Amino acid sequence: MQTIDNYNFSGKKAIVRVDFNVPLDENGKITDDTRIRGALPTLKKILNDGGSLIIMSHMGKPKGKVNPKFSLAQIKDDVAKALGTDVKFADDCGNAADAAANLKPGEVLLLENLRFYPEEEGKPVGIDKEDPAYDAAKKEMKDRQKNFAKTLAGYADVYVNDAFGTAHRKHASTAVIADYFDADSKMLGYLMEKEVKAVDNILSDIKRPFTAIMGGSKVSTKIGIIENLMDKVDNLILCGGMTYTFAKAQGGNIGTSICEDDKFQLALDIMKMAKDKGVNLVLATDCVAGDAFSNDANTQVCSVMDIPEGWEGMDAGPETRKRFAEVIRPSKTILWNGPAGVFEFDNFTAGSRAIAEAIVEATNNGAFSLVGGGDSVACVNKFGMADQVSYVSTGGGALLEAIEGKVLPGVAAIKG
Repeated sequence: MQTIDNYNFSGKKAIVRVDFNVPLDENGKITDDTRIRGALPTLKKILNDGGSLIIMSHMGKPKGKVNPKFSLAQIKDDVAKALGTDVKFADDCGNAADAAANLKPGEVLLLENLRFYPEEEGKPVGIDKEDPAYDAAKKEMKDRQKNFAKTLAGYADVYVNDAFGTAHRKHASTAVIADYFDADSKMLGYLMEKEVKAVDNILSDIKRPFTAIMGGSKVSTKIGIIENLMDKVDNLILCGGMTYTFAKAQGGNIGTSICEDDKFQLALDIMKMAKDKGVNLVLATDCVAGDAFSNDANTQVCSVMDIPEGWEGMDAGPETRKRFAEVIRPSKTILWNGPAGVFEFDNFTAGSRAIAEAIVEATNNGAFSLVGGGDSVACVNKFGMADQVSYVSTGGGALLEAIEGKVLPGVAAIKG
């Protein structure tokens, strides 16, 4: 397999799939540029070699339609500043052949949002899966996706995939495009190489105790990774919104807390699975509850089994924070995906901060710590701790699917 380190981009046009799906505020300003900074080593290697650079990415979920709210034009100047050079912009990623052809060595072209074209994701638009015509529409869209990928490939001599955050999707720009380059002209970028290695560290070189911390609002979205981790971890901490599904499943009163009422049996099954496999399952025992979903809500600490009516669990309580930290500190391998509370509100960050501080302490004592998923990454950035853990992954869904043991199409398309 070709590697980016061994490739000389001099005189070559490189099209690079990055993940610049960065969060923007209401004024279109970037609030967290982690993903842009993560791609810089790859982009600068190409430019420093004397190559020209075509950058492509998606942003948000425009569902195959042009939507200014998701235009990459909003981040063009930020990308230029990060690269230290001017960046040209193609306002139609599917019609950028002339702009690409005119690129000189050292020049940069940013393509408009790939997902303005339904062909990027390759899903039929405006037709239900139950419709008898769906299969034909799906086949037609797959053909259109191939043509779209071929168009993108035609802009360049070499393809680099550095978008780990979308590596679990078989999209035109993440996997299908690779079919139009030979083995010596397609490769993973530096960020992708690091991400794949970090996952390998977690899965193949486990130092014990191994502790996984899974947060987030729903048990259902994490069940695959939870089941997979049961065969690998010594400790499994489940926190965040899913806390209240587990509490109610055991007969607790959870007030107006977030809850999946149809997942009680799943929660009980997870508890039994952990017991059967000898995994130390750690659930919250107390929480900080608020009387409104607001940073300025009135608060009280209460048992997760006895939250008053009209109140909702918003963060891990002091007893829970202490218990989580006690489990994390002696760990030698740590995976964190998902916060312990509504960390976006400053008054409800204590649970997530306690987890982050314990991970940093363990890392300082020799643990390998991997933080992944948008919210977890935002947490360590917010707390100023990103440089104090072993690795911060740019991928959420991709990271979880890789750890589940699934083959990532974006990686497989390069490795063959």
